[in-house]
Amino acid sequence: MSQARSVRQSMAWLHTWSGLVVGWVLFAIFVTGTASYYRTEISQWMRPELTDAASDPVAAATRAGTFLQKTMADAAGWSVRLPNAENPAVEVFWWQSPVGPFHHALLDPATGEPSRARDTRGGDFLYRFHFELNLPPIWGRWIVSACAMILLIALISGIVTHRRIFVDFFTFRRDRSAQRGWLDAHNVTGVLALPFHLMIVYTGLVTLASMLMPWGVRTVYGEDALRYYAEAGLMTPGRAPQGRPGALLPLGEIVARAVAARGEMPEVLMVSMPGDAGATATAYFEEPHGLTHLHPQIAYAADTGAEIGRVGEAGAATRTGAVMAGLHEAHFAAAPLRLLFFLCGVMGAATVASGLVLWTVARAPKGSDPEGFGLRLVRVLNLGTVGGLPVGLAAYFLANRLLPFGLEARADWEVRSFFGAWLLAAVVSALYQRARAWKAALGLAACAFLAIPIVDAVTVGQARFLGFDLAMTALGLLLLLAARLASRRHALSPRTAEAALHRTAQA
Repeated sequence: MSQARSVRQSMAWLHTWSGLVVGWVLFAIFVTGTASYYRTEISQWMRPELTDAASDPVAAATRAGTFLQKTMADAAGWSVRLPNAENPAVEVFWWQSPVGPFHHALLDPATGEPSRARDTRGGDFLYRFHFELNLPPIWGRWIVSACAMILLIALISGIVTHRRIFVDFFTFRRDRSAQRGWLDAHNVTGVLALPFHLMIVYTGLVTLASMLMPWGVRTVYGEDALRYYAEAGLMTPGRAPQGRPGALLPLGEIVARAVAARGEMPEVLMVSMPGDAGATATAYFEEPHGLTHLHPQIAYAADTGAEIGRVGEAGAATRTGAVMAGLHEAHFAAAPLRLLFFLCGVMGAATVASGLVLWTVARAPKGSDPEGFGLRLVRVLNLGTVGGLPVGLAAYFLANRLLPFGLEARADWEVRSFFGAWLLAAVVSALYQRARAWKAALGLAACAFLAIPIVDAVTVGQARFLGFDLAMTALGLLLLLAARLASRRHALSPRTAEAALHRTAQA
């Protein structure tokens, strides 16, 4: 056996098992991350009461400051997201500690009172689930980071393994055997979007680099992380707390000064230690068009409105990291490019899903041999994740329309609907007759997505959501087609499976 063949076989083993152990988490990360490319549109659909009525951001900021003073004047920090065309409401956050808990409210910009829009997390839930898995942030981010690093290993080992990777891309033999069809589907979806897969995994790790590798900053700056962020050009240095009470200017006045200074409306106003005489208000502006994900900032003394400073010029390392973050989040992308990112994300989810199914098809027992526990467990997890997650996603959208409007903790119940439907679909498909389990799981997901535009038309019926409803219909039809194909798949003979598995290792 040549050394090159031995290396490829080792890489094949590494590719197979590294992809399997985290495949189910990766599928959920890809699905929710791909949906996050349309995070704003999802949030707009889930808050149909919000309209595009014009409002005065300066007056809205003043009213938001009044609300926050009444709610938590002694907070460690406030955040006010000003109204704009994409989000006509005022979104406020406040917290007592930098590590949370973080409180949230949506305000009517005309009155400063809590908005009458339905309580929902909207697209933000999917966005945060993508890198926190709805766990405590530090735990979720570490798990996602570990999975991303393993995925990077799987991608590199897959490239080494498939020496005919580009030839295989143009080969799809669905009707030859189940094994061959799944392998070709895995190759096609993986190779077609391979540059995107490598980019999205690597840039995702870079965005979490300060958590994964904090030692350099700690060595130089110790516990004074704020000085590092200021010198790196990531934030403006604020004032130190004075330890005595202070009075704030109306937040609208600070917003007006920020508009005069830059000639544009800030996106967010952040106030640190609002009850202290040394409170600082920082205006964050929309990032300039391009790849770099850096927001211009101006800091003001919150009691006098005097300008303290502006964010410094970012160095090469900071700008490189900002470009990585910009690539990952695709804020720079216009509609056609964002659609391309979305389709590449869909192919990423398909690559993971086909790889998981391929693992079970390749290891199907020969003849009358019994199916081992490990194989049964992987089958159940595949059904529960690949078939169950779309059901949970559809249930999340349906709950937004069907839950009572005034239900207490309504946003939390939407999230519970997501996990409850996902779990129920996983259990049902696992208990279903094996030969029809995939058809049942995918068919249930298809019906759930096809129900979304119907329920939306009955409960809300606004023409501006036609695009979203058409997208849900398209997803439902694709899942229906997948269910139909699953019901027509042919059984694979043990000899064919063994030969196909051998070809996979030798490719």
